[in-house]
Amino acid sequence: MKTFKIGGIHPNDMKLSAGSTIREMAVPAEVKIPVSQHIGAPAQAVVAVGDTVKVGQLIAQATGFVSANIHSSVSGKVKKIEEFVDANGYKKMGIIIATEGDEWLESIDRTDAIRREVTMEPAEIIKRIQEMGIVGMGGATFPAHVKLSVPPGKKCETLIINAVECEPYLTSDHRLMLEHGEEVLIGVKILMHALGVAKAYVGIENNKPDAIDNLKRLAASFEGIEVVPLKLRYPQGGEKQLIDAITGRQVPSGKLPIDVGAVVQNVGTVFAIYEAVQKNKPLIERIVCVTGKPLREPSNFMVRIGTPVTALIDAAGGMPEDCGKVIGGGPMMGRPFTRLDVPVVKGTSGITLMSIEDSKRREASNCIRCAKCVNVCPMGLEPYLMSTLAKLGRYDDLREAHVMDCIECGCCIFTCPSNRPILDYVRAGKAKVGAQLRAEAAAHKAAAEAAKAKEAEGK
Repeated sequence: MKTFKIGGIHPNDMKLSAGSTIREMAVPAEVKIPVSQHIGAPAQAVVAVGDTVKVGQLIAQATGFVSANIHSSVSGKVKKIEEFVDANGYKKMGIIIATEGDEWLESIDRTDAIRREVTMEPAEIIKRIQEMGIVGMGGATFPAHVKLSVPPGKKCETLIINAVECEPYLTSDHRLMLEHGEEVLIGVKILMHALGVAKAYVGIENNKPDAIDNLKRLAASFEGIEVVPLKLRYPQGGEKQLIDAITGRQVPSGKLPIDVGAVVQNVGTVFAIYEAVQKNKPLIERIVCVTGKPLREPSNFMVRIGTPVTALIDAAGGMPEDCGKVIGGGPMMGRPFTRLDVPVVKGTSGITLMSIEDSKRREASNCIRCAKCVNVCPMGLEPYLMSTLAKLGRYDDLREAHVMDCIECGCCIFTCPSNRPILDYVRAGKAKVGAQLRAEAAAHKAAAEAAKAKEAEGK
């Protein structure tokens, strides 16, 4: 069975909510909607305090190509436009709306009818996706229209749908494939048409046999779509690992999937694209998996963007006494919430509650040079070395060690027998190197613009 070539681990499955059908969350009394829910420039508010808005109405406009529109997930009045604390503890600008009723824009098709026929041209599809604010739903939140705008000189040969969901607890993509499989496959056809490709692969790990069977059955009536069962191996949901598993091609250091002829989209993103193109529906809600061993009712919810995290925990049985940590996402790549009065955003794939015992960090000891972190690294890096360089502040050496290739999967810390906080140091070092690279790029751009202006003056 197919899988990627380098590294990887096999955490025990804890798919506690796999049997929980998607439930519609109640519309909250108030939503907090950040204007930056994506990689790239924050959107700019286009509403004012006191304005009345409808569900699906544009409330913040993208400010660049790598940016995304933001739409209201409720109807009501704009209460405040101000900074509030996000899930990571940082203050971010956002729009607070007090809910009044549930009035949607008339242009949104809210019927249950499944629309199979794709009538838009490729450029129109990409424009619609951009207008509807669609971003990567697997957690990366990269604006989808940017991925679909293949640069000149590049060619997309293969579309790959990431339906792996390799985080050991999360099940939102699993339930989506079981309950909305046909819409997902129509979304795949929309993307194939937009990219001009004849072949698409849907990669699913073999711990979801019911989803594999369901999509295989449905795909029989969709030409060019192949469902690919994959060996259970974390982090197979990483873009580069999935490309390797399905096509055998490896993306070189510093390169992108399109450099090996591939475009990868998460299955949740594909569903959102179906709704955007066929239903004219912006990205105003998403499926969120609320799970964890201490939780009474691990569940999957369809949630309006801006809903408080506390509301989801309450809907899943309430905060357990034995909860030691609440994580945004899954335990491997997710990060603990600094507070719980924060909103669900476009990238919120899951909320995982860990018991006090499971959330305890064991005491770290000296590195024993076992090289287990090297063996399991799916990017072929040296995590022990990068961790040490980051701790010492040797950022130039850290850059030379290819720290920017790290996908922060956590395999190194998972396998370390000395319980060393390898990933913590690597993440901090990667942030520093990333800031250096951005500063250098900005300086280079400014110098080039100054030289161009000087040349123009000379003429």
